[in-house]
Amino acid sequence: MSSISVRRFARSDREQVTTLVNAHIGAVLPNVSVSVQGLLSQLEREPGEFVVDPWVAERVALVAEQRGRIVAAALLLRYRRDEDVARRYRGAGEIRWLVCWPEAPYRPDASEAGDLLAAACLAQLARWNASPRYADGALPAPGVYGVPEQWPHVAAIYRRAGFRAEGRTEIVLVADVADLLRPGPPPLPGLASRRTVGGNGTRISAVRDEAVLGFVEVDTNLDTGARMSRLGGWADVGELWVAESHRRQGVGGWLLGQAAAWLRLGEVTRLLDYADAGQGDYLAFLAAAGFSTVTRTIRELVC
Repeated sequence: MSSISVRRFARSDREQVTTLVNAHIGAVLPNVSVSVQGLLSQLEREPGEFVVDPWVAERVALVAEQRGRIVAAALLLRYRRDEDVARRYRGAGEIRWLVCWPEAPYRPDASEAGDLLAAACLAQLARWNASPRYADGALPAPGVYGVPEQWPHVAAIYRRAGFRAEGRTEIVLVADVADLLRPGPPPLPGLASRRTVGGNGTRISAVRDEAVLGFVEVDTNLDTGARMSRLGGWADVGELWVAESHRRQGVGGWLLGQAAAWLRLGEVTRLLDYADAGQGDYLAFLAAAGFSTVTRTIRELVC
């Protein structure tokens, strides 16, 4: 008989679950971790997900325990059926994330624990009468979502539970800010930079004769409220846009150089960006600018 038990998360589990979560974050982003407070906060609500989070009606966290040790953990969401909820989420249930220690000589039945936890998650979604049923890996850290390629054991658990990938593959990239372009002369006559508050952070615009030809937004506020233990040197590209009529003229690279100078002033050392696998031109632009891939992640698993 299996010695593994699946039960609801208890506050006394918080350190073990945080350690487990951080092992999965650390395989995607180096030297990044979430605090215990940050993990507990996500179990209650996610204010950063200002579109989707208000649609959540109920949350449940489950753990798989063996011999007093937490081997796997998961967070489940039930979405409301009201008309203000987007149709694809209306009445849906989601495994927001599931993490599990991989098998090791001292943990030979970790896969069994993951499978038992996944079965308990599906049973809870069934009790909620949730449909459709989604799965993800959205831990409370930037760049860690979907099922990253560094988690083959989690992908196998989802696959055995009956989930299939119906979404896209996304690529998460990172650049050493020190290696990004230094601000040079404007690539077009009369071009100037303007720094303002943007919708996704600090916006740096390329302006000529009061016309905005492009902009980049960088978010340095990734560790607000002690959510992250180690993330002060990281920033995120919220958006990078250049008017179609001015593309391939050096505006995008010049904007990144302006943003890099601003980030270096604040001692930010790493910059994240994201792209769909099919965005070949943008991926080539980022590679030329100094970005490299840290993970490929699968989105929208459905059961």
